[in-house]
Amino acid sequence: MNTNNCYCVIMAGGAGTRFWPVSRVARPKQFLDVAETGKTFIRHTYDRMLKIIPKDNILIVTAGRYRDLVMEQIPELESHNLLLEPYAKNTAPSTIYATYTLLKRNPDAHFMVMPSDYIIENEEMFANTVKDAFEYVEKNDVLLTFGVVPTRPDTNYGYAQVCGGRDALMSNEPVKVKTFTEKPDKALAKIFLGSGEFLWNAGMFLWKAETIRKEMEKHLPQVTGLFKGWEHALGTGVEEEFVRKAFADCMNVSLAYGVMEKTDMAWIYPVQFDWQDVGTWESLYNYLTDRDEAKNAFSAGKVLAEDSKDTMVISPEKKKLIAIKGLEDYIVVDTEDVLLICPKDDKKFKDFISQIAMPEFEKYR
Repeated sequence: MNTNNCYCVIMAGGAGTRFWPVSRVARPKQFLDVAETGKTFIRHTYDRMLKIIPKDNILIVTAGRYRDLVMEQIPELESHNLLLEPYAKNTAPSTIYATYTLLKRNPDAHFMVMPSDYIIENEEMFANTVKDAFEYVEKNDVLLTFGVVPTRPDTNYGYAQVCGGRDALMSNEPVKVKTFTEKPDKALAKIFLGSGEFLWNAGMFLWKAETIRKEMEKHLPQVTGLFKGWEHALGTGVEEEFVRKAFADCMNVSLAYGVMEKTDMAWIYPVQFDWQDVGTWESLYNYLTDRDEAKNAFSAGKVLAEDSKDTMVISPEKKKLIAIKGLEDYIVVDTEDVLLICPKDDKKFKDFISQIAMPEFEKYR
């Protein structure tokens, strides 16, 4: 594979609420080793892509406040490959910024959009899959996403129904997407799971820069229009001010909602490598395999658990004994300044910690 025109854009702009209180606004999850793998999420992601494409072709998009964190963890990153968002406006504006940046550098660019917080096992298989996908996009004018066979009716993922049903999923080749549904409710997710015709959208996309430009300008003109004049502004001394003005008026919209649910050019590649979107405490629990007889998962020094099951205990302080009794489907997270005890369910957790936005809790964000 000729990699001269192959790029990767790593999305690393999350604010750190989903792994609170371990992650904070000042150091969100992409800069942590929450899964205790030996590397932070963003370092893993960068190293994974280095095995596929040249260093100079890997870009990182993040919030302006995280510039120093990125450079601390990836010091070899060239400054022009770090795209800083002045405001958090979700993945569609970030992708638009990256697309125009790459088109300015290389009109023939093909690029992969890669979130920074995935755990991927069997990286050799991952690399081969991505190389195949680049070659497919070189020959076909499509918006390609990667699909994982769902194992539960998870409402945190997007679901793609494929043309051709179950038989198409057995081909191990890209197939056209029939419908694309982002984060359905539990009842609908159960229907999708039972049909056998749906894949989880793994949140990794690959396409020609020119193709995604046209589709974004078609489906999100209210956002792309704010970047009018990008040809003259990006890569120059006025880029920072230009991007600040564009992002200031951008709507908050994801790539999935803004483009993938609307386009008729969506294709999906069923993948075989092990993929985990470890973006919440509940998903981390699902990832952890070291559990006791009651399916409790512990990452702490010493835990005394009685009459508790399906519960996760996390504590960076290894000298402390944590004793729990009568907890079911809970998370217990003990840090230096916060003790969290909350149901493990993602929605309940999200609703509960939304109160951290109140002024009296500012020091704990």
